[in-house]
Amino acid sequence: MTASCHLHALSAYVPDAILTNDDLARMVDTNDQWIVERTGIRRRHRLDAGANASDLGVAAARLALDRAALDAASLTHVMTATCTPDLLSLSVACIMAGQLGAGPVMAFDFGAACTGFLYGLSLGQSILAQNPASRILFVCTEALSRRVNWQDRGTCVLFGDAAAACVLSGDARQGQAALEDVICHSDGTQRDLITVGGGTACTYELGQPVRDDFFISMQGRETYKHAVRQMVNVCEDILSRNALHMSDIGLFIPHQANMRIIEAVGSRLKITPEQLFTNVEHYGNTSSASIPLALSEALAAGRVKPGTRVLMTAFGAGLTWGAALLRF
Repeated sequence: MTASCHLHALSAYVPDAILTNDDLARMVDTNDQWIVERTGIRRRHRLDAGANASDLGVAAARLALDRAALDAASLTHVMTATCTPDLLSLSVACIMAGQLGAGPVMAFDFGAACTGFLYGLSLGQSILAQNPASRILFVCTEALSRRVNWQDRGTCVLFGDAAAACVLSGDARQGQAALEDVICHSDGTQRDLITVGGGTACTYELGQPVRDDFFISMQGRETYKHAVRQMVNVCEDILSRNALHMSDIGLFIPHQANMRIIEAVGSRLKITPEQLFTNVEHYGNTSSASIPLALSEALAAGRVKPGTRVLMTAFGAGLTWGAALLRF
């Protein structure tokens, strides 16, 4: 029996500072036309020097708790998807739980890179299967600008900072959307295609200069091929096992990596323009925050009505990928 998992009070937060393509052209050998043609991105938001991923997450979490009319002390869990934590230890979830006044909740981070939101839905469903009375604050927060090599034009143009948050519960009366199904996969044999450094594999002595392995690294062509193939396959799988067709999908929200990937996936799945939602132009790739940020904007724009079925898919470092179905 599948556990009842309902999402509500979805919120998103981005820092005020905006980095345009023209700004980047003053930092690295690139220009607006080159970036737009290859990625579809025109700007991205950048975290202030004095803030961290936890600060973005707390801002999104406060919005979600306000919308849910919940006191943080009533939560049972705080879980965070991030590949750019403030520290290797302690977790961003513990930092946020303390700042929110959540009390002695179970708090933990997990890393699934750009597939983090979908992994989190699966984790939340599992927690609710064990204890249907759980109230889970789920936050996706990324400070990718802290791990961007600003001299690498192949990656520095892609990423932005953002956070999103929601509450997961087993109560359908509170739910804004029901999780109908979720599939999550990985392939560690392809782990070198995308990496974000800064962990214990980056061995440094005090005083040594930071090396390239501290920053985001990506093999673009191979990543593109794997991303398109796996997102198409997993979408076809989740539709098939739920006896659905693309015509049953009211809105399709793919990971906002870049427009070339989005268009390739959409073409193979025969997504219509009316079904597709994108906002990569304004935010770039915000990793785990990408899908919930887009979903939040789609809701605000009136693209999601009662009864709408939303198909989401993502692909990220790991390699990880997945798909999920929400019913509003």
